[in-house]
Amino acid sequence: MDARLRRVNKEITDCKNDKTSNINIDLIDNSPYHLRGSFTGPEDTPYEGGHYEVDIVIPDSYPFQPVKMKFITKVYHPNISSASGAICLDILKDAWSPVLTLKSTLISLQSLLCSPEPNDPQDAEVAKHYMTSRSSFNETARYWAQAYAGAPGGGKAGKGTAGAPRDEIAMAGLEKAHVENFEGMGFERSKVIDVLRRLNYRGANVAKINENRVVEELLKN
Repeated sequence: MDARLRRVNKEITDCKNDKTSNINIDLIDNSPYHLRGSFTGPEDTPYEGGHYEVDIVIPDSYPFQPVKMKFITKVYHPNISSASGAICLDILKDAWSPVLTLKSTLISLQSLLCSPEPNDPQDAEVAKHYMTSRSSFNETARYWAQAYAGAPGGGKAGKGTAGAPRDEIAMAGLEKAHVENFEGMGFERSKVIDVLRRLNYRGANVAKINENRVVEELLKN
């Protein structure tokens, strides 16, 4: 058994024996080098109560090279791509150290949900939302947690959201009245949502964006 395999097997065993961290690691397709990590959303955050899964790939030179991780569960967060699950976190890049483990890295991801870094974003649109309208951001992140991570219902998303049809306006963090205003001008809802999301037409930022600017964007092909 080579050193990499011994290290990975030990880390998986240590994680299974740790009953306090609530961090889980499982094999994908019985491969010790392709794993699925999971943890619960941290308390007092929009992600609380959700179940988050992470795809883990162990590189050939592990632990001297960082593991590759991305979220399987969709997350609304400045440092996580809402499309691909890619993660912007220093320890997954140049701040990696061989003393880090799979469990400690997953704990760092859990901590990232508590403390976003919008000035170093993976998803620029989500970061703009976070910085300009925190309450609206929290509502949207909570809606995603309920829709994708099975977080308990309540608030904007309503009870039982995980099994219910998803509200595309709420998923984008927009106000229904704003979308309907431009729909009433004859524009398709999907295009209105796309443009308003790109312009960050939310919260106090709405007053800074002239309605004509929105119409100009909607008229572009």
